[in-house]
Amino acid sequence: MGDKQHLVPADRLQRAVERVVRGFGSAPQEVTTVAANLVEANLTGHDSHGIGMLPRYVDAWREGGLQPNTHVKLLADAGTLLRLDGQAGFGQVIGREAMALGIERARAAGSCIVALGNAHHLGRIGAWAEQCADSGLVSVHFVNVISRPIVAPHGGADARFGTNPFCAGVPLAGRAPVILDFATSVIAQGKTRVAHNKGEPVAPGCLLDDQGRPTTEPRYTVAPPWGALLAFGGHKGYGLALLCELLGGALAAGRTLHDADDGRRRVLNGMLSVLIDPAALGDAAAFEAQARAFIDWVQESPLREGFGAVQVAGDAERATRAQRRRDGVPVDPTTWREILEAAATLQVDPATVNADAGLA
Repeated sequence: MGDKQHLVPADRLQRAVERVVRGFGSAPQEVTTVAANLVEANLTGHDSHGIGMLPRYVDAWREGGLQPNTHVKLLADAGTLLRLDGQAGFGQVIGREAMALGIERARAAGSCIVALGNAHHLGRIGAWAEQCADSGLVSVHFVNVISRPIVAPHGGADARFGTNPFCAGVPLAGRAPVILDFATSVIAQGKTRVAHNKGEPVAPGCLLDDQGRPTTEPRYTVAPPWGALLAFGGHKGYGLALLCELLGGALAAGRTLHDADDGRRRVLNGMLSVLIDPAALGDAAAFEAQARAFIDWVQESPLREGFGAVQVAGDAERATRAQRRRDGVPVDPTTWREILEAAATLQVDPATVNADAGLA
C-alpha cells in the first residue's frame, strides 16, 4: 500500500469498518451504529474521534472494559430528570439511546435533564447535539473522561484530568443548526495520535513534555514517558474543564478522575445533558427570528485579511463532510495498519478489510 495517504470513499470505509466491528460479536444494529458514527466523525474532519479509535476499542474489549451488545440502563426516573448507566457499552450505541430517552421526555414536557454515567467512549459529542437538533431541541452537554490523565491544570506541570468536552446545539428553521463541540484542551488527544502517526509536530502552546516543559512533539501523549496537553485559553479553558468534571463526572456519573494511570485502555465517559424545546418557552418563532437576525449580523462583519468567511459553529464540519464525501476520507498509512492489526486480533481477515476499503 506504500506510505501515501489513502483516500477511501465513505461507503467503502463504512463497509470495512462494519467488518471490523462484527469481530466484537456485535449484533447487526450495533455494527451499523458504531461504524456509521466512527466514519461520520472522519467525514466531519474529526479524525481524532473516528475510525482510528478502533485499536483502542479492541484493547479495551480484550481487557473487559468494553461490553458489546450492551444497552443503556435506567437507574432513576424523575420524569424530566433521568439517571442512566451505560454499563460500559459502546458509546455510539449508549449515547444514541440516552439522547432518544431525553428527546422523548423533552418533547412531552418541554425539557429534560439526562445524567449518563459509565458509557464507553461516547465519540464525537457533536453527534448527540445533532441528534437533539434534528428533533428541534436545544441541548447542552458537559462530559468527563475516565482514562489516563492527559491534560494539565492551569499552572500545573503534569496531567490531572481528561480532555473533558463541552458541546451545545441550537436548531434553527431555514438553516443548518449551530453545533458547538470542542475539547477543553487546546487540541483533542486523538489529534496528537493522528499527528504522531503522520510524523508531524503539533502547534506550539499545546503540549508539555514529561518534565513539564513546552514541546511540539506529539509522542508525549502517545507513549511514555508521558507529558500533558494544555487547556485552551489558559485559566478559562481550565475552568470549563473543571466544570465538565464536576457536572459530567461527579454529578451525572458519580465518578471523577482522581487516580494515577493504571494502564487500562478503556475510556469511560460521564455526560450531563440539558435538552430544551424552544416551543415550550412560549414563542419559538420569536426565538428563531432573533437567533437568525443575530447570526446574519455577525456574518456580515467585514472580513479580516486571510479569512474567507465568518463562520458559525458547525459550518466547518459541514463543509468538510461535503468535501470528503466527494473526494474520499483521508486515512494515513500508520492508522490504517493499526486498524488492520486490530482486525486480526478480532479474528477478522485484514485482507478482506482491505478489499472492502478498496485498498487491496
